[in-house]
Amino acid sequence: MISGRLAFAWSPFFYLTAGNSQPAPHFLLMLYAFAFGLLLALLLTVLALRRPDSRRRFLRVVAGLIATAGLGLAAFPPAKTAVLPVTDAAILLTDSYSPDTLRTLQRRLGPAVPVWRYAALTATDTPTVQNPAAIRQLSPGLQKLHILGHGLPAADVAPLIGIRLVYHADARPHGFQQAAWPAETQLGQSWVVEGRFEAAGPGPVWITLRAAGSGRDSVQLSTGRGSFRLRFAPKAEGRAVYTLEARRQGRRIAQEPAPVQVLPTRPLRILLLAAAPSFELRFLKNELASHQHAVALRTGLSRGLTQTEFLNLPNPPPLGRLTPALLARFDIILTDASTLDDLSGAEAQALQRTIQNGTGGLLLLADGPRLPRQLPGAAGFRLLPQSAAAAVVAQPIQWPEAPTQATALLPATLQLRPDMQPLVLGPQQQPVAAARRLGQGQVVVTTITETFPWLLQNQPLVYSAYWSRLLTAATPPRAAAVTIQPLSRWPRPNVPVLLRTTGAVSQLLNIQAANAAPVRISLRQDANVPEWATGTYWPAAAGWHEARLGAASQWMYVYAPTDWQAPVYREQQLAAQQHIRKDSPLAQASAVSARVQHTAWPRWCGYVLFLLGAGLLWLEEKL
Repeated sequence: MISGRLAFAWSPFFYLTAGNSQPAPHFLLMLYAFAFGLLLALLLTVLALRRPDSRRRFLRVVAGLIATAGLGLAAFPPAKTAVLPVTDAAILLTDSYSPDTLRTLQRRLGPAVPVWRYAALTATDTPTVQNPAAIRQLSPGLQKLHILGHGLPAADVAPLIGIRLVYHADARPHGFQQAAWPAETQLGQSWVVEGRFEAAGPGPVWITLRAAGSGRDSVQLSTGRGSFRLRFAPKAEGRAVYTLEARRQGRRIAQEPAPVQVLPTRPLRILLLAAAPSFELRFLKNELASHQHAVALRTGLSRGLTQTEFLNLPNPPPLGRLTPALLARFDIILTDASTLDDLSGAEAQALQRTIQNGTGGLLLLADGPRLPRQLPGAAGFRLLPQSAAAAVVAQPIQWPEAPTQATALLPATLQLRPDMQPLVLGPQQQPVAAARRLGQGQVVVTTITETFPWLLQNQPLVYSAYWSRLLTAATPPRAAAVTIQPLSRWPRPNVPVLLRTTGAVSQLLNIQAANAAPVRISLRQDANVPEWATGTYWPAAAGWHEARLGAASQWMYVYAPTDWQAPVYREQQLAAQQHIRKDSPLAQASAVSARVQHTAWPRWCGYVLFLLGAGLLWLEEKL
């Protein structure tokens, strides 16, 4: 009978111990449980005492109290509160860390400081973290992170705001400290690599650019360190990975890849206008035609009589007068001073509008004592005549991509002005060829009127490089197109790369590596520049990766983890310095240094006591 009443009394306590959806406030539950437990204990005691059988009366009272206590422990198990110290420091191992530095730091910080390895470093003795979020999950109260080795990528440093980063970097890597080169170049154009190298010790070092299995250019650093500049004109289209190599006493001490994409030469449509026949334009038209440029030549023979010639130009137009329709068919108009002086007012206006609209560029051979009055933008140029002796003796000239030292006759130089871009320099660094922007187009003036002697002197590379520089400066810009550009200088596997697109309509970017499935990336429009959109790509392997956005395509090279370690080290150290400057004391103070832990008794202890008490009551009743 007593056990039946006890089973009925269990139902309110079941509400306290079960997972009900709308629990009452904690204080009310405690009050209700205490009152009910007290009444239940009193009820069981009264029932035990009122039974006619006085035997085992004390056992019945104790069993009832045990059952009541078990229900109370099941509903509200006692908890022990303890304040546990949280380790506010940790050690993170990155590439090329020193084991000696790790042992020294562990002795100073103590054995309780955890040690983690970052991303690419895999080992079974220490945990590996893949990103900053994993660091915060492993230690929510982390205040100081000791980083050993080369450091973290810039993308993984920014999310660690609020954590003080302490770098324990060993000596920076030797070898190629920095380098820069165009990611794309045209076939036959001079491709230049510039950088700085530092060897481990003194002694001369040879820096060599190797392409297609052969050394193409080299320079010696007598002290083993210093800047270098190497050039090469690619002979084949497509993607290539050239090599920068450093050797000392015939032994290779450093080697780095230099990827480049060689594009086909952009064919230009060039109109040559000459007042009289000359060797200069005769050699030039043949040189341009040999590079697949379309050339139209009009040469004056006498008053009212001209001769025309067309190379690589189907359906040639009449070249009698310069009209807007005629000028629209050509990218560059190359002429001499006498031809410009003879232009009519309508022809001069058509030429100026063509340049200002950006549909064509002008290249003038300044072969007279003054600049023509019909020259568009003539106010921005001024000739400085040279002495008679200087005009008949070849003078040295130079420009950045010149393959060798060149000389030419310089009857005049140009006065340097702020809005002028020097292209070729003569003695005393005076410009002898310069470009000036006019509207959306370019006007180029050169005082070098005889360059064909370079071909006669077996200097074709100088000749090609000179005219390539002038024609490139005069070429009107291409129409705006969709571009895809990685914002990271040294993309690496398993490191996020931010990609920026310009002029994109689609918001999905497809990237594919060799022998891998394509990856689709969503783009987000830039808030400040609407033409820009950015997306994050995680390359999984080194090598060439192709990014496609609609019809636009761009190749990107991902370097191996062992490539270009010195420049990557410099970038990571710079990112760490910026993090230290941005990290505020307030953010660091927000981290907790201790953690409160509540340890409660398991509920099954109360259930066991309840079953024990109820079982004694049931057994005593059956005896």
